[in-house]
Amino acid sequence: MTDRTLPLPALGNAVGTPTSARTPRYQPRLRPRIAAGVVAVLALWAVWATWDTFVRSAGGQRADQLALEGAARGQGVLWELAEPVLGVVSNSFVGLGLAAAVVLALARGRWWLAAQVAILVAGSNLTTQVLKHAVLDRPALLDVARADINTLPSGHTTVAASVAAGLLIAVPRRWRPVVAVAGAAYTAATGVSTLVGQWHRPADVVAAVLVVLAWGAGVCMLSSPSSLDAPRDGLEPGSAGAAGLLLLGTAATGVLAVGALGSVRGYGWGLPLGGDLTAYMGGMLGVVAVSLGSFALLLLVRQSTARP
Repeated sequence: MTDRTLPLPALGNAVGTPTSARTPRYQPRLRPRIAAGVVAVLALWAVWATWDTFVRSAGGQRADQLALEGAARGQGVLWELAEPVLGVVSNSFVGLGLAAAVVLALARGRWWLAAQVAILVAGSNLTTQVLKHAVLDRPALLDVARADINTLPSGHTTVAASVAAGLLIAVPRRWRPVVAVAGAAYTAATGVSTLVGQWHRPADVVAAVLVVLAWGAGVCMLSSPSSLDAPRDGLEPGSAGAAGLLLLGTAATGVLAVGALGSVRGYGWGLPLGGDLTAYMGGMLGVVAVSLGSFALLLLVRQSTARP
């Protein structure tokens, strides 16, 4: 009988240690980080473009103001739905939402990911307040009350969007499509509710969502090994579908919003009940379009920068 040497099992498998549960040996890929940086820069430019179009020009202010005045139509019924949504947004809500996202990241052993979430939420809300009160102004181009008081970006919308984006950054890969869709819906509902209550004009809400998009893409650009997912083959089921659904909604509502804006500016179609209602409905659709599109981009950016 001849002796045969049996292969020894790998040490990691012998002791039951997983070999790919953590990804410290992987580094974030460069191209997705560059793409995230481009998204962040474009979002910041879009904030400026929104202010330049709807605040610094008489035509833009007129369209925005018409939307604010149109919110008075049917406000009693709509406010019953909108008020509870806005009631959720508070300092306590920010604290609880931020704590939940950070704890989730820490429970996964992702220290830098927890820091990214905190930077995203704090940076977004601080940026909104600085822009509103110290950087951007509002020339008094219309004969309306408080014409020179700047309200762009919306603080309430920034709070809602930043907490939703923080959760999107923190959750495991398979949950991100669901969180992206839910976050987009919640952000849009909060933004529309501020319009219903005549708290803000549409441009204020759009700028707030774009501020969060800029910070969300920015922190993804700064990914570290602890921000990466475990290696796997193929695309995560649902990511493409969720992003496609959000982008389809963006296109549909965006086309209608542009048509309404064109009507208010003097050409195109209009609703038979008046320009203020056209502007109001167009503003709502614009808020929905930007919310859906921003979370679609955040989902794609997070998924790409998290892949080892």
